[in-house]
Amino acid sequence: MSATYRIQNPATGELIEEFSFATDDDIQQHLANTAQAYTAWSAMAMSQRGKVLLKLADLFEQNAEELAAQATLEMGKNTREAIGEVKYCARIIRYYANEGERLTADQELKNIDGQTAILRRRPVGPVLGIMPWNFPYYQVIRFAAPNLMLGNTVLLKHAEICAGTALKIESYMREAGVLEGAYLNVFATHEQISTIIADPRIQGVSLTGSERAGSAVAEQAGRHLKKAVLELGGSDPYIVLDSADVPDSARRALFSRLSNAGQTCTSNKRLIIMDDIYDEFVAELSNLAQELTPGNPADANRGEYAPLSSEAAAVGLMDQIEEARKAGATVQVGGERPDLPGYYVAPTVLTDIPETSRAYSEELFGPVVMIYRVQSEDEAIELANSSVYGLGGSVFSTDEQRAQAVADRLEVGMVHINAFNMGGEDLPFGGVKRSGFGRELGPLGMDEFVNKQLVTVTSPR
Repeated sequence: MSATYRIQNPATGELIEEFSFATDDDIQQHLANTAQAYTAWSAMAMSQRGKVLLKLADLFEQNAEELAAQATLEMGKNTREAIGEVKYCARIIRYYANEGERLTADQELKNIDGQTAILRRRPVGPVLGIMPWNFPYYQVIRFAAPNLMLGNTVLLKHAEICAGTALKIESYMREAGVLEGAYLNVFATHEQISTIIADPRIQGVSLTGSERAGSAVAEQAGRHLKKAVLELGGSDPYIVLDSADVPDSARRALFSRLSNAGQTCTSNKRLIIMDDIYDEFVAELSNLAQELTPGNPADANRGEYAPLSSEAAAVGLMDQIEEARKAGATVQVGGERPDLPGYYVAPTVLTDIPETSRAYSEELFGPVVMIYRVQSEDEAIELANSSVYGLGGSVFSTDEQRAQAVADRLEVGMVHINAFNMGGEDLPFGGVKRSGFGRELGPLGMDEFVNKQLVTVTSPR
């Protein structure tokens, strides 16, 4: 497979277009341009930047089908899900455009004996975003929107397989009125990213990606004393303590897991099921998974599953499934690739996963459901917390107090009771442990790359 920035159809494997990497001179020009733009962009009234972002939100909404088609073409997301992603981006942009001034309002700390102390939130300068392919619009917008509203400028390095998406985002930024240089897409190599992080004009870096990428970026950011926000992997527990309708619970768990072809950081990757409902739950979920067939993501029908984003993703996932099988896990259904062009992996259900297998401790990024049997709430909590990850988790029970008591003991950044992954533009997103640090979205999303400036005023005597 080509290592360049490209558009390659995951449903067929067809390489449609390739793009050259930036030259080192291009990188230096981008750095100069974003620094120059910061002076003018940060000097604009926040209300004016808000008007630009509202225009951007309108453009995303008005062109949702076009933008979605690009995501479907280059990373395989089914069209319905892709349109939903674009429209969610419009909501995120509007949230920051409408709420930005309130979220950054001056905060009086004290006023005693003629002395006033005020906390102000001010932009810090150009920031770098390194974003993945699995949500090619959402990941970019949740980073860019609050920073642009605040007055920071943005350099954005997208995933190599999302070249078309990256160019469309930049084009609509410009059309909305984002100042030239205030948002710049860069087709950088990994070595050039190191150069950008080291440059004194860059004031911070945000990455969404793998543990390996996060470790590399955090190390470089630390060496150069740059603020970093990392949203890394996840192996979220999905605990079902009891159910009034086990088949329905199994159906909901499966289709939550298969959203975005299972390529979601907060996907319910580990289903932890109480012993008294386990057998019925596994049987129902396995039957449903076995009925699914591969489909064209550009014209997806109910009962069809989409391809993974790349051949490397499909091969890597199959390696994990096969290793789990050899280690003693039971493959209830799936575990193979259909004899078709493209990067499809059949929905797979794994049970009896031994602690010695890679699947027990690694993130499986694709349509694989891992199901664990537990005998008690304490065992469920111990299993849930045994992961090195701590992004999100869910607990289900007909007894809300019982679910709350279990949820209170989960070591995750986000926990949901009787719901799966209840996010929103106004709710913070982020994890603990090896899932990273920092928060995006909501009020906290505007509080990461910000100068929390203390101002004191003493009355003259």
